[in-house]
Amino acid sequence: MSRDDSARGRAAAARTDVLTFGCGPIGARGDAGRTESLAALRTAWEGGIRHFDTSPSYGDGAGERLLGDALRGLPRDQMSVSTKVGRTRSAAQTQHGAAAVRSSVHGSLSRLGLNRLDTVYVHEPDDRLDVAVNEAFPALEQLKASGVVGAVGVATTAPETARWLVELGVVDVVMIANAWSLTRRNAANLLTECGAAGVDVVVAAPFDSGLLARDEPNRDGRYLHGPVPDRVLDRVRTMARLCHDHRVRLPQAALHFPLRHKAVRQVVAGMRSPAQVRENLALLATPVPEVLWPALDQVARSR
Repeated sequence: MSRDDSARGRAAAARTDVLTFGCGPIGARGDAGRTESLAALRTAWEGGIRHFDTSPSYGDGAGERLLGDALRGLPRDQMSVSTKVGRTRSAAQTQHGAAAVRSSVHGSLSRLGLNRLDTVYVHEPDDRLDVAVNEAFPALEQLKASGVVGAVGVATTAPETARWLVELGVVDVVMIANAWSLTRRNAANLLTECGAAGVDVVVAAPFDSGLLARDEPNRDGRYLHGPVPDRVLDRVRTMARLCHDHRVRLPQAALHFPLRHKAVRQVVAGMRSPAQVRENLALLATPVPEVLWPALDQVARSR
């Protein structure tokens, strides 16, 4: 192996450490896609992915069961598993009371086949912040003190909610979705404050619900779980042309973008097939020229 090949191998390995397998897609289809889901999780492990994120709300526990089945027998000290409390079903049910949180954690442990969780996030507490602060976070702190939970965090799409919780000092890590991507920079102040407070950031949904996952975005794509507004589509098509001019794929830039901020530790990509896993690993293993970022930033700022 040449020196250059060895360096590329180390760079690729380093990239796998910042990619988290998001179990939302496999949970959503449940046992109907069991064979492909387990194959995707095996491909992720074989490809070097060691971080896995799930939730009891992903398919009413299906995401946790599938992940548990895939990880069974693998070395526990080589993996990091996170899940969530506050939403226990696919429907928008929120349960942030202390008893519900403890029950949720123990249910997750059972479905995952684990005796501890590396991170537990309070899932979308935005409408019940008083209950979350007074009950959910203290309950998780107790579980953390007992060794059942490693780190306590919040998973939200609302930067202001996360900023407030960081200021209160109740979170070790923030998972922010739909607020820090090629098209959306709403979490800029949050990331700055997390960096200053020593709070890690995990960025979810780097492809904006699918729009940025294509080399040539079109009107059939989804943006933040809905139709694509004309102004957003125009902007993303301009980004795609810039990427093409620099021999970069649009999804490649989308996956790399969140990791450019020093506060961001991980990027979570939802995956459901071995092909998607291999593609995401390949995208992260291929660097993006620094000269491209200012041009993309300028498009993101345009109105």
